Formats: sequence, C-alpha cells, structure tokens
Amino acid sequence: MRNSVVLLIILSFVFSGCKKEQEKTTVKKKAKIHEPQKAIEKHVLIPRKLLFGNAKKSGLQISPDGRLLAYIAPLNGVKNIHVKTLGKDDEKAVTADTHRGITAYFWNHDSKSMFYLQDKDGNENYRLYQVDLETLKEKLLTPEKGVRAGVIAMRKHIPGKMLISLNMRDNKVFDVYMLDLKTGKIKLDTKNPGNILGWVADYNLKIRAAIAMDKDAKKSLLVRNSVKSPWKTYRTWDYLESGGPLAFSKDGKSLLVMGNKGSDKSRLYSMDLKTRKITDIFKSKKADLSGVILNPDDNHVEAVEFEYFKKELVVVDSSFGKDIEAIRNIAGNLRYGIINRSHDNSRWIVATAGPVSPVKYYLYDRKADNFTLLVETRMELSKYKLSPMNPVSIKSRDGLELVSYLTVPTGKTSGKLPMVLLVHGGPWHRDSWSYDPMVQWLANRGYVVLQVNFRGSTGFGKAFLNAGNKEWGRKMQHDLTDAVKWAINKADVDAKRVAIMGGSYGGYAVLAGMAFTPELYAAGVDIVGPSSIETLLKTIPPYWKPMMAVFSTRVGDLTKDAAMIRERSPLYSAHKIVRPLAVFQGANDPRVKISESDQIVKAVRKSGNEVLYIVYSDEGHGFRRESNRMDFIARSEEFLAKHIGGHVEPFKAVKGTTAKKF
Repeated sequence: MRNSVVLLIILSFVFSGCKKEQEKTTVKKKAKIHEPQKAIEKHVLIPRKLLFGNAKKSGLQISPDGRLLAYIAPLNGVKNIHVKTLGKDDEKAVTADTHRGITAYFWNHDSKSMFYLQDKDGNENYRLYQVDLETLKEKLLTPEKGVRAGVIAMRKHIPGKMLISLNMRDNKVFDVYMLDLKTGKIKLDTKNPGNILGWVADYNLKIRAAIAMDKDAKKSLLVRNSVKSPWKTYRTWDYLESGGPLAFSKDGKSLLVMGNKGSDKSRLYSMDLKTRKITDIFKSKKADLSGVILNPDDNHVEAVEFEYFKKELVVVDSSFGKDIEAIRNIAGNLRYGIINRSHDNSRWIVATAGPVSPVKYYLYDRKADNFTLLVETRMELSKYKLSPMNPVSIKSRDGLELVSYLTVPTGKTSGKLPMVLLVHGGPWHRDSWSYDPMVQWLANRGYVVLQVNFRGSTGFGKAFLNAGNKEWGRKMQHDLTDAVKWAINKADVDAKRVAIMGGSYGGYAVLAGMAFTPELYAAGVDIVGPSSIETLLKTIPPYWKPMMAVFSTRVGDLTKDAAMIRERSPLYSAHKIVRPLAVFQGANDPRVKISESDQIVKAVRKSGNEVLYIVYSDEGHGFRRESNRMDFIARSEEFLAKHIGGHVEPFKAVKGTTAKKF
C-alpha cells in the first residue's frame, strides 16, 4: 500500500432563528421571512434520504486474488464492510459496528483478511483493526488510547508485515513502527527527530525518504541509501514552494518527486539518487498535477492527472493507453478513476461520476476487454432530474481568474432566484466538477448554487496559492464577495436572497462574510467553522505542531501578526452579525474545537441577536453518522427556506441523532 500519498500533497493541510435588527448596524432593513419559492412550477422534491442517506453499496474494492468483492453497506443502519464472491449471491457482512460506521478499509495481500481504520466519535485518533473473513474474528492492532495510527506501506512480496505510523512516544510527531501481523507485535522502525512530516518506504519496505520542515517553513527532501546510512538532503523548497517524494523505483535507485521549484505549476520528475540528475516526466501549463497513477508492481508512472475546470488524465506509459481508452468509452464525458486492481492486474474496479451522474462502479476484465456494471450508488435518483454544474470563470477585483461552478435549478423559472454561496473547506483544497449531493439538494430546493475556487485554493499553481497568504478575511473573502456580485449581475440572482454556507474554512468564511459584509448575505450556515484565528491556532491538534511554520506563513504569526489576526477574526466583529445565522458543531472536533462555535454564538447573542446552534455529541470535524447527517440537512433546509425562500421537505425528528439545541 502506498504511503497514503501523504507526501503527494504534504502541504495541502486540511483544516476539510432570525436575528433582531440593531439600530447601530449599517444594515437598515430586516431580513424578510420568505415563503417557499414559487418560481418553479410543478416542482418535485428529491427526498433528503435519497441524497444523504447511507448508500446501499459504496466504496467497492476487488480482492488481490481477483475473486472477491468488498464494499461498504449498511448493517442495521450502520456502515459496515461486506464481502461477496464475484458472480455469486453469497454476500455477507464481515464487520458489525453498531454506532459510528466504517468508511476506510483495505485488503490484506492474502485476500483472507481486511483492515480498517476507525476513530471514536470523531476524535481522529484512528485505530487499526484486522478482520478474518472466514471466522469474522477482529483484532485491534493499535490498542493504545489517545494515539493516532496511520498506514505507511505493505508489500505483497513481504507478507505478514506492515509499516505504520504512531504518535505513541510523543503526541506531536509520528514514528515508524513495523507491525507483525501474525503476532500483533509492533517494533520501532524509524524514530522521528521532531521535524519529519511524512515518510516513504522503498520496494523492500525500508524507510528511505522523508520530508522535513524547519521553523521558517522550508521543506527538505531527505534520502538515505539504507537504514544504516546517514540521511542526506536531496532537495529543498522554501516557504513559497511545495513539493515532496512519492515513490521509489523497484530497484531503489531513483525516486519520484512532485514539486513546483522553478515553475508555477507542480511537475513530476524522477531523481537519480546516485548522480542526483533530474528527469522531467510531466508538467501542465494549465494546472498543478493532482494525481499520479503508478504501476502496482514496479512503481513506474502509467498516467498523471490534473484539473483546471475538469479533471484530465494524460497517459505516460503507452501500454496503459489501451486501458484508458476503454475506460473513456464507458465514462463518456464523466470523471473516472481506477479504484484498485487484482494482483495479476487482470481485473480492475473502475468508478465514474459527474454532476448529474452519481458514482457507478464497474468491473473491468482486461483479458476479456469488457466492463460489468456492479453498483449504481444512487440508482433511486435516476427518476429525478438533477441540475447541471457549469464551469465559469470569474474575475476578482484585482484580476485573478477564479475557476468556479454555477448550478442553476432545473425546471421552468420566472423572476430572480435565491442563491447559496457554498464555500469549500481547507482552505488548501478546491471545488471540482463532479457529483455533489449538497449541490443537488440545494438546487432541487430552488437555489442557484455558486462554488468558488478563491485565491489560496490548491491546484492552480503556486502564485494563486500564495496569493492567499495571510489573506483570511480579506482578499480571500473579497474573492467570494466579487463572485456573489458577479452572480447577481450575470446569473439572475436575487440580491436580497443570498445565503452563504460552508464547513471548516468554509465555516470561517460564513462568519467572516456575515461580519465583514453584513449587507451582502441574508443568512449564513456555519459548519464546524473557526471564529477566531488566534484561538484556532492555539488549539490545533498536537500532531500539527511541526507544521506551525506553514500556518504562520499562510495564515499569520501569532506574535508578529497579532493585530491582523484579531482584525480578521469574526469573533471580534460579532456585533456586526445581524442577519440569521445557524451554527452546527461536532462536540469532539480535534481541528476546530467546540469552543470556536461556543464563543461566536455567545458573542452574537450578547449583541441581542439570535443564533440557531446545534451540537452533535458524538461527532468531530463533520457529521459521519447517518442520523446526525440527516438531522443537520433537515435543519439547514428549514433554516434556508425560512430566510431566503426555497422549497422544503417538512422537518421530522430523526431517530438516533445526538443533536442538541443550545
């Protein structure tokens, strides 16, 4: 198993009632209570359950021996791993979780057991489990409490061994351990000196590359010839650059590296570890590389991916071209990807998706040159009309091109429509052209949906990324403001009925928009968003401490930029938030602590304005459990319909949710 592709994007850190009007505010008119949107005739509501309920089957993977199919499916309403023999109706659940559900799993190379990672109620201290497919007996492989486990690598020619990362010795850093799958014992393999952000193992399961960071956010590529050899610096990237190692060649003599040193867009190259000669493999003038497809046997590059408006794949290994052409014939103009392959490379699981086409999984038999449709994850949606997502380019006030996506409700409309600005998290992340249940839900409820890749979003080159440095609440927020004004002028949007909604950084953007441009938004929905940059940076998870230099560079230094940080924190402008606000929070969120939501709700209410505040006691940075997710969507739908006018499916109490209104 590859190094979780941690180092592929090692610097793309994820952070993932109506109020009373006050005379002192510059907003003179009270937010109106709008009746459900009447502009769409003969409207058919898509039930929330079909969009946000657990899919009947998802996350398909083929077994290494090519005989079995695994997938995630509900068991008594909770996501669990199921397995069946291809071509037979012998499916069975192999796990029996009763609460949180399982979403991340992978096969053992012997096809006789599986592994999965799970945390407790959203605390992100993931534990590694193994389940035997015949006996259904489970083993907890990393039992230490308060420790976060990660998988670095396993190799099919080295059975019974796995390299894992644990912050067991020091909760701020991850050491490498060798896990013996037969005995369950772990042994320290490579100790973290304190500055290593990620590790890469070679073909023989030896840790031979690492990415380090210093106090000035300079990254260094460290490589050693063997586990007994000293580490040497092979490449550096300064605080404005990004890069990192991907994989060793099978013979261990070269290393694949991705980075943007000397170029605006990231490029892929191979480095000879003896001569240090660099051989370019691919670069795009349009966008950063977003993915690299490696041959599972020897790690040579088969294809690369990048995304500007839409995802594009370029074949590097010509022998791989026939397969990609076959997949493209099935996918048409949809996104597509190879999920996993059998060990002999004869059978693949392939997935396709698009804005109006939920994910479909196919079995691709390379020898027979045919595809078998295995699962349509949201087949029930086929009888409803979904709304196309249109890529658009919006100019910021200072001339940047903002790649954005506009989704307009289907059906007959008259007059100007309400809009929801849906802001992505990160902020070092991006919106993409694909199926998004939240977008389809909002469009079906009668809202124009606008998604904006504001400056600081990833994928558009280092100049665009660095344009967001220390611009939280300022130019990054200006991009969103400019996009809203564009939509009002170009997309027939009602200027008085624009809401802003988002999670994580998107939640911050909601609070910033409501506080810094109170006249622009009629309502806001904040999902696990930070309200104070200062308290956010002071309460990050301990294992983010080695990355503080990145936050100091891209967000702000707690000491040097104290005044700026305070100015950009919505908490200190809470009295300006006078339009309806809803806040949703997971009680156990390790990234954006519940205190971030508590303090903004308290501050807004102190000013005499009301906030809808909902906390889920068994969730973290987002809402994984179906009952909580359904509760959140239902409450958000009712809130938006009340304040900007839209269609609404009547709210019903959701059985099993831990939602509590404060």
